[in-house]
Amino acid sequence: MNFDLLLENITNPALLFFLLGIIAVRLKSDLEIPKNSSKFISLYLLFSIGFKGGQELSHSHFTLDIIWSVAFGILIALIIPLYSFFILKKHFSIENSGAIAAAYGSVSAVTFVTAITFLEMQNYTFSGHMVAVMALMEAPAIIVGVILIRLFSKNDVHSTKMSSLIKHSFTNGSVLLITGSLIIGFLASDQQALGIKPFTTDMFKGFLAIFLLDMGIVSGRKLNDFFKSGWFSFFFAIIIPLINGIVVAYVSHFITDDIGNRFIFAVLASSASYIAVPAAMKIAVPKANPGIFLPMALAITFPFNITFGMPIYLSIVLCS
Repeated sequence: MNFDLLLENITNPALLFFLLGIIAVRLKSDLEIPKNSSKFISLYLLFSIGFKGGQELSHSHFTLDIIWSVAFGILIALIIPLYSFFILKKHFSIENSGAIAAAYGSVSAVTFVTAITFLEMQNYTFSGHMVAVMALMEAPAIIVGVILIRLFSKNDVHSTKMSSLIKHSFTNGSVLLITGSLIIGFLASDQQALGIKPFTTDMFKGFLAIFLLDMGIVSGRKLNDFFKSGWFSFFFAIIIPLINGIVVAYVSHFITDDIGNRFIFAVLASSASYIAVPAAMKIAVPKANPGIFLPMALAITFPFNITFGMPIYLSIVLCS
């Protein structure tokens, strides 16, 4: 592992703002980001990365590499919740096991955005179609999680039609915005894109830092509730994503030779959803406790990935 790379990531202002948010909560400070402002910033980040991804996609030719990348991403989103569920159900209820498995099979758009910033710091690029891959990885994991709950639950599970669940997965605000922005970016000409470049590019890192400050505050507030669920939750939230990221970082060389794309695959495999999955599970499986899977994804896996995970995954990609 490259420790210079790790040190550079730890001193990244975006990460330090995240830690500042946690510290503010522990010090019982009244520091907070207004709810409406936080929502606007999250929408901005999704819009910006989707639009830029669409622009990149418009400059690339539709190739077999894109098809393989999409198929590989969906396969990851199907396998991870499947094996995770059988590990989890030894320690949690069927409902909670399915919800946690779905969260870790799905992806985190914010982790994806942070990973792109990390890549830029290392002077690597990625292909625009990876934005589409990320968006397509949200729904399969949610569907697998719900199917597993229905198969193994002895109780009556909330009777949500599968068609309704699929629709909700794809019309979830974060998925719809990043997919829509990707399409708009693809359709826009270079001249049209240049007109909003200060908004889509120049302001991006500043908004990301403020958003991560807000994420730190939210994570800090959830840590106490999370530790009540026991140490297994803590170790799962670190070890399983780490395994997923390392395996995919290596295996991805069979799919593509692009360093940036391979790194993005590893980050997507190691991330956990704390936006789309909680929203879907609230409708499909109301018995699942968000007080367990939400802190696991947001307060443990997310900071681990942006601190230690990303340097590890990039080192493996560069060495394989």
